Amino acid sequence: MEEKKLAIIATKGTLDWAYPPFILASTAAALGYEVQIFFTFYGLQLCKKKLDLRISPLGNPGMPMPGAMDKWFPVALQALPGMEGMMTAMMKKKMASKGVASLEDLRQLSQEAEVKMIACQMTVDLFDMNPGDFIDGIDFGGAATFFEFAGEADITMYI
Repeated sequence: MEEKKLAIIATKGTLDWAYPPFILASTAAALGYEVQIFFTFYGLQLCKKKLDLRISPLGNPGMPMPGAMDKWFPVALQALPGMEGMMTAMMKKKMASKGVASLEDLRQLSQEAEVKMIACQMTVDLFDMNPGDFIDGIDFGGAATFFEFAGEADITMYI
């Protein structure tokens, strides 16, 4: 029987958007799928050696907040200085208290499961990123490189 394939396109670079590609990729790999993740635009932040990802409550209406703040906390106040840092700290604390693996651990688990990770070369060039800032084992390529795999994938996800 031919191995199933999962293709993921990761475009977001915030803490809350960083988890889905790695959770889905590592789970699929554990289930026997061949998996590739194509990181483009802000998703390239997930490939950096040093992760400094934040969460923004602004423009994120589905984000549950403590004390039902999401029901009464004015959206305009979410733009105040320090809110992003506070929300990031709250999310990290919540994840730790629930035993959620760190992003670094999930990323490492994905690599150990032989998930192929491709950094979009066009975006690296566009934003003058230094390839030396990226984790070891990442490939650099264009969309055509990814489409070769995605065109045969059983499942393709855009995250």
